[in-house]
Amino acid sequence: MLQGAQTWVFNNPPVILSTGVVGGPFEKDCRLALDFDKFHDDLWMGQDSYEKAQRILLEDAIQIALTKKAFKEEDVQFFLSGDLINQLTPTTFAARTNQIPHVGLFSACAVSAEGLALAAMILNQGGANYIITGAASHNASAEKQFRYPTEYGGQKPPTAQWTVTGAGVGLLGQGAIVNGSYPRITSATIGKVVDMGVSDPFNMGAAMAPAAVDTILRHLSDLNIAADHYDLIITGDLAEVGRNASLALFADKRIPMSENKFHDCGLWIYKDEQEVFAGASGPGCSAVVFYGHLMKQMEAGVYKRILLVATGALLSPLSFQQKETIPCIAHAVAIEYV
Repeated sequence: MLQGAQTWVFNNPPVILSTGVVGGPFEKDCRLALDFDKFHDDLWMGQDSYEKAQRILLEDAIQIALTKKAFKEEDVQFFLSGDLINQLTPTTFAARTNQIPHVGLFSACAVSAEGLALAAMILNQGGANYIITGAASHNASAEKQFRYPTEYGGQKPPTAQWTVTGAGVGLLGQGAIVNGSYPRITSATIGKVVDMGVSDPFNMGAAMAPAAVDTILRHLSDLNIAADHYDLIITGDLAEVGRNASLALFADKRIPMSENKFHDCGLWIYKDEQEVFAGASGPGCSAVVFYGHLMKQMEAGVYKRILLVATGALLSPLSFQQKETIPCIAHAVAIEYV
């Protein structure tokens, strides 16, 4: 199962049976709106805090994914997920609601790929029949956690990013027990923590780019393949600054990387006229783009092989106050539908 230094190859590839994708009011007008299952019309979502609203996003996405396959919570063995908020409270409170045995995860905005990789490993080894995994984020809860509450109205530089209000989850199953044709998870590369000394919390793209490049190069090396093996290599939320930095790093290392095949979820989700600074971010960014848009594109035959590389900045408010630099990570998961 282990190939090379950091990559799992799944001999019994798990499959993605169904998905659930939910967004907020801003996402209702985004470029990929047709690929969502549900939108909420206000950021509060009937709750009295933004953190509780984030929990609602995840609960809704889970119910949608289960309903599509006529599953109940008791049919699923494990729920793997995480978020950015203190002690993963939106996710753990969602787990309190659905009562599916829960594994809480943290890789910041890379948690969608971390969950997908770990779920695939468990299913590949026969440790479960069905698993729910995914991630959610909320613009206002992330602003309160890491920057300033939105009511403050603080100015941001062009390198800043806009946290997606959304949740995306997948219902995964053992390939051996599932009838029908579904996207298969064929391999996953677990990333290393990389810190190149960036300390600006308003420039996450520059901080995360080296981790993304490191994981992609390790994935290609471990499997002895070239980048053009994939129809699409897409990062989680590097946005404009991070994508450009990654392309420059590939060029410096003389690694062929087609700009037409190397994209970023944070640059795809919103329309040009939506003012999101350098692009989108948040655990929900890669989750909604992957489980929504990209799954539909694979089913339509647009892509046969995708490498999802979710990226995360592992800082905290306390580490920033202590003047630490920003350690980052990226996890890669290969999905095929051929």
